[in-house]
Amino acid sequence: MVPGADLYRKGISVLNIGIIGCGDVATHSYMPGLQAMADRANVVAVFDIFQNRVDDALGFFPNAAPYLDYDAFLGHGPEKMDLVFNLTPAPLHRDITAKALEAGYSVYSEKPIASTLGEAAELVALAEEKGLHFFCAPAMMVTGRFMWLKEFIYSGAIGNPYFIKGQIGGMGPASWRTYSGDPRVFYTPKVGPLVDLGVYQLHALTGLFGPARTVSAVGGIMNPTRKLLQPALFGEEIEVQAPDLYSINLTFDNNRNANLFNTFAMPATKSPMFEIYGSMGTVSIGQHQWFDGNGTTDIYVRDESEGGEAEGWNNDSPVPNPIEASDILGSGILHALDVMANGTDNVLTAAHAEHVLEIMLAAGESLKTGDSIEIASSF
Repeated sequence: MVPGADLYRKGISVLNIGIIGCGDVATHSYMPGLQAMADRANVVAVFDIFQNRVDDALGFFPNAAPYLDYDAFLGHGPEKMDLVFNLTPAPLHRDITAKALEAGYSVYSEKPIASTLGEAAELVALAEEKGLHFFCAPAMMVTGRFMWLKEFIYSGAIGNPYFIKGQIGGMGPASWRTYSGDPRVFYTPKVGPLVDLGVYQLHALTGLFGPARTVSAVGGIMNPTRKLLQPALFGEEIEVQAPDLYSINLTFDNNRNANLFNTFAMPATKSPMFEIYGSMGTVSIGQHQWFDGNGTTDIYVRDESEGGEAEGWNNDSPVPNPIEASDILGSGILHALDVMANGTDNVLTAAHAEHVLEIMLAAGESLKTGDSIEIASSF
């Protein structure tokens, strides 16, 4: 049964929330999302090292306690905060999450879970030892579309699903003129397009096909320098230190395969974001559809009967059971609140995030060596 919008309201209780990091993703996505769910989420504390960002957060949540010191934020007390959201830059995720778990807080971490598999394993063990909830973005598999799609592709509607083609990218944050964060971090070795954007597709690919078994990749640095276009930094040139283009092949059990094209070196494209090919049809998600978690999907059905009348595209097919949150990040908030309030199973597991991290690290290794890398983890 695919859950609908009412699932998340069956046991409404208000959870006290803390926000760690009040930068671009917080102000444009998580804070509006939490504000819209004020009947279930009460933001009681916010932290950032910059006063202006804390002030921005207080514009959303005027009654929240403001902190400029992380240890002071953690001192607010786990008995007063049910869940904290780690929305700091990617290279900080491991340390920030570890300190929160050690202090007794359940954590929702933005992607990636950590920078190394050893760090990820330590976080998983720490959360288990403390008996705490640990949610890991991205929330692809709890959006209305992908909860439905997982059932749909195995229903026989497109025959045997055997290949997924994913594509996501652009020129990266250096070219986002309205970006309020620091775009430079996205071109450093610990980030790049795979950690920033490809991770969404990898969670979707593995969420539908299961754990990957092997990874091979080609690509590299296509543009060694970038000009920043944000008004405050306009004209500054930075060195690109992480690969800005990947073409990644993945194998799965049951003779299933996938390819992900992921880049910060693509000025524009007209290609679909995500397609699933089966023996009797195709599922296609276009660029205009992808970012809406309840968005429509295009479905092509083959018809091998003599007349073939049923063959063709059914464009803009709606999600049968849309959920309350239409954006991907908001779907994650909704899921975490549901798990903690109603005791439903956590889909955004650290094990899945750890598996995707291993895939990303393996893709980097494959770029350097040219080898196909076996994946050891599962979820």
